[in-house]
Amino acid sequence: MIKVMIVDDSAVVRQALQDALSADPEIEVIATAQDPYIAAERLRKIAPDVITLDVEMPRMDGVTFLTKLMQQHPIPVVICSSLVGEGTDTLMKALEAGAVDIIQKPTLGTRQFIEDSRVMICETVKGAAHARLKKLSASRTPAKKNSADVMLAKASKAMAETTEKVIAIGASTGGTEAIREVLTGMPLGCPGIIIVQHMPEGFTRSFAERLDKLCTIKVKEATNGDTILRGQALIAPGNKHMMLKRSGARYFVELKEGPLVSRHRPSVDVLFRSVARYAGKNAVAAILTGMGDDGASGLKEIFDAGAWTCAQDEETCVVYGMPKEAVLKGATERQFPLNKIATALLHAAK
Repeated sequence: MIKVMIVDDSAVVRQALQDALSADPEIEVIATAQDPYIAAERLRKIAPDVITLDVEMPRMDGVTFLTKLMQQHPIPVVICSSLVGEGTDTLMKALEAGAVDIIQKPTLGTRQFIEDSRVMICETVKGAAHARLKKLSASRTPAKKNSADVMLAKASKAMAETTEKVIAIGASTGGTEAIREVLTGMPLGCPGIIIVQHMPEGFTRSFAERLDKLCTIKVKEATNGDTILRGQALIAPGNKHMMLKRSGARYFVELKEGPLVSRHRPSVDVLFRSVARYAGKNAVAAILTGMGDDGASGLKEIFDAGAWTCAQDEETCVVYGMPKEAVLKGATERQFPLNKIATALLHAAK
């Protein structure tokens, strides 16, 4: 049984989440709390496997509580929040602070949403329960672009050229930090990069903007028809599939809504299959941490097309699900720790 604590200031949400999670025979809700102070008191007596956490709460906000928790006693946390728009920056900070995943709830009709999305919520909690966590250093601050990097990045846009090599990356649970580490290791002249990270609609833009501030290369949320350029990474927008296309020597992306594929939209399988078709052996691909098997079949198609592929190793994955499935399918013979993947991709793309 996966033991869960629910922390939310709304009694309606607490009850709805408890009903939804308790309906799953593999999940047991062992405690609820209306704010972080009460949660902290209850954590002295119980040990949940997963915490669902709201962000906007009285007395202490969820991100502050999460930061303290990850510094002292890491427990997998799933953020369950109605923040949208400018509030998504707060949720990006929650992911950086150690949250495993995000469930985006509506501002109205929350109870009905939770009831309708019970399966998704339960699967998210189960995925979080498998997460490997480490204590977060209180002094941890991400690296930022210096002024020289910013100037070079801006100047490079006018001279950016289409590249024959394309780097494709897929990730899910724990992937936001994994992608950050890979992209911060990429130089300005690297091949164009296309990425699918499982995230709700509205969050991928903030995710891309935050990465753009941290990386030497340009990072943006993809728009339909964007050209694949050197020194640039495109991130698939939430709730839309992203596919690689080719017109002559020019690679570009196409965005579509379409049905869920491998239980996701965007789906890593959709991206990887298009990469196998349009880039073939000119592709370089990596599958990173994540729950489930999305991307395993697509990576196998890229591998079968003669391209170089790799997976993040078990030791450094938050959840060794997607990489494991890819290895089992024979989609790659190479596994690397997270801090070696950027170098491996660049070497393969030479």
